[in-house]
Amino acid sequence: MAMIGYARLSTRDQDLTIQEDTLKAAGCERLYREKVSGAKAENRPKLCRMLKSLEPADIVVVKKLDRVARSTRDLLNIVHQIEESGAEFRSLDDTWCDTTMAHGKLLLTILGGLAEFERDLIKDNASRHTAGS
Repeated sequence: MAMIGYARLSTRDQDLTIQEDTLKAAGCERLYREKVSGAKAENRPKLCRMLKSLEPADIVVVKKLDRVARSTRDLLNIVHQIEESGAEFRSLDDTWCDTTMAHGKLLLTILGGLAEFERDLIKDNASRHTAGS
């Protein structure tokens, strides 16, 4: 088991030091760092590399959720990839988001259900507008 930190900033002239220091203090043995826009997970090469390197019982740690995900759907997709590898996920500033604990898994499941419900509402509204045209 390894604690693996992920730190990201959107622009090259920002400083990663606060995130790095926080992740190291939390016990992260390896850090993946990048300075790129967080708009799409596939455009973050270090995130993709980290996800591919995960082993069972690893724990991915971020300082804040917005460093790893830009939307609820993005967060759920990334956490799903982490869990598929047998690893867990923890956000230090967003303590409710911790899949190593039962309450964190519950809250992520609820978020997933809400995101799916939202998608269904959007699809339903779109089909109504198309049918009514």
